[in-house]
Amino acid sequence: MLEIKNLNVWYGGIHAVKDTSISIKRGEIVTLIGANGAGKSSAIRSIAGLVKGAKGSVTYTARSGESISLLGKQPEVMVRLGISLCPEGRRILPHLSVEENLMLGAYSRSDRDGIARDIEYGYTLFPRLRERRRQKGGTLSGGEQQMLSVARALMSHPDLLMLDEPSLGLAPILVSEVFEVIKEINREGRTILLVEQNAFAALKIAHKAYVLEVGCVTLEGSGAELLENPKVKEAYLGG
Repeated sequence: MLEIKNLNVWYGGIHAVKDTSISIKRGEIVTLIGANGAGKSSAIRSIAGLVKGAKGSVTYTARSGESISLLGKQPEVMVRLGISLCPEGRRILPHLSVEENLMLGAYSRSDRDGIARDIEYGYTLFPRLRERRRQKGGTLSGGEQQMLSVARALMSHPDLLMLDEPSLGLAPILVSEVFEVIKEINREGRTILLVEQNAFAALKIAHKAYVLEVGCVTLEGSGAELLENPKVKEAYLGG
């Protein structure tokens, strides 16, 4: 579904991602784990069209079978192709209501019935959002804002959902809830690319995983394999 080959990303003189290659099959949960500054967010942002000047090859295979080169395309084009990013830091609009934030996620769509179904789907995934549908986004708790960010990303009805640090800053009970929702979204047919510092939670649900260190892939394998890898245990799982 998504083939990334020799991806390179620079920020000025900083070489953030170095010759990184990642393969994602349709229906998988694939996770990128690593420390702060490892290049995880830079990689996912370049796929979403948010980083200029990235080099390499990023090829997306749509459900129609068409292969599309993504590098250099604008973010709005990505959304129309079926790729959606839930960004780090939530980025909800604080002065709009929960429902207005959700509607913004569907800006590229005109199918009113489908939009209404997807709003209802978001409320089913996150019942607390239904309770707060008229409440301003800025008055929600951090966990509720993360729920809103995920639900908003789903409003474009993506084929590939990319999640950048969805557990960041959340209490442990909310982390478990968010990861259960990620598994549910995947069970319903969406492919997921997950960038996550909580290596244990990410590897538990991932079909495939990559470890990034200073911009390079140093390990790859199934989530289960990396959970048992001594280097991963020592560096990311507390022993």
